[in-house]
Amino acid sequence: MFARWKPAAINTRPLEWSRAAIGMALGTLFSVWFCAQVYDLPVALHLLGPLGASAVLLFAVSSGALAQPWSILGGYLCAGIMALLVAHVLGRSLGSACLAAGLALVLMCWLRCLHPPAGGLALTLVLADPASIALDWLELGPVMLAAASLLASALLYNNLTRVRYPKGASEAPVLLPAMAANDSLAITAEDLKQALAEMEEFFDITPEDLEQLVHASEAHARRRSIGQVLSSRTG
Repeated sequence: MFARWKPAAINTRPLEWSRAAIGMALGTLFSVWFCAQVYDLPVALHLLGPLGASAVLLFAVSSGALAQPWSILGGYLCAGIMALLVAHVLGRSLGSACLAAGLALVLMCWLRCLHPPAGGLALTLVLADPASIALDWLELGPVMLAAASLLASALLYNNLTRVRYPKGASEAPVLLPAMAANDSLAITAEDLKQALAEMEEFFDITPEDLEQLVHASEAHARRRSIGQVLSSRTG
C-alpha cells in the first residue's frame, strides 16, 4: 500500500515551473489588487487563499479540465451562492461552512464546473471577516470580480508565453502521421468518453487529450516495432 504513495514523475521542465510560478504570482497579485480597488482591501485579502489555489490550476495545469474558464467562473459562483445561502439559513459555524462546501461540490458536478479551490471559497465565505459579512449577498460581487480578474490574467499570460488556453473540449487532437486516420480499430475521443463514464471517477483530463496521448503512444510503439524488425534483419 505504501508503495502507491510514491509520487509520479512530473513530465515538465524547470523552465515550465518558472513560467507557471511567475504567472501564478502576477495573476494572484493582479486579481487581489483589482478587487481591492473596487471593494475594501480586507474583502479582497479574504479571498486570497482560494485565489492562490485557483492560480496553481490556471497557470501550472492550464490544460486540465478543472482549470478551464467555466470551471473557475461556475465554481466560484456555485460556492458563493451555497455559502451565503447556508450562512443565512444555518448561521456561520464550522459545521455550516463544511455543509456549504459539500453542497457546492454537488452543484458544481451538476453544472459541470468542478473547481477544487471553490470548496475552500465556500468555507471562507461562511466563516468570513466582518467586512465581508457586512456585504451580505453583495459578497458575490468581489468573488466574481476576483475570479474574472484571475481568469483574464491566465488568458493573457498563458497565451503570451505560448501555452494555449483555454483548452476547448471540442478541439480535435492533432494526429501523428504514423496513425492511420481510417483505422476502424483506432481509439477515438468518443470511446474514451464511454470508458471514463464506466469508471465513474474524476479525471482532470479531457477525452481529446487522452485520444492524442493514445495515438502518440501507438506511433512510438510502431516506430519501436519497426526498429526491432529492421535490427533483427540486419543482425
